Amino acid sequence: MLNSISESIKRRRKELKLSQTYVADIAGINLNTISRIERGEANPTVEVLEKIADVLGLVLKLEVKGLNTNESR
Repeated sequence: MLNSISESIKRRRKELKLSQTYVADIAGINLNTISRIERGEANPTVEVLEKIADVLGLVLKLEVKGLNTNESR
């Protein structure tokens, strides 16, 4: 899953022709952090991912697998 997030962030940033420095500055995060995220070496918090997603015009969606919503409680 982390690789998918990393790849999505990198792909979107490149589509928008934005530098890592620009995204980091606008998102208010460290340049090293976004670099590590894009390489799949970081374990970013939801807060950091939300900041990056906001800059890139992405929507952060949390999905929990294995839950059956039709089961009786």
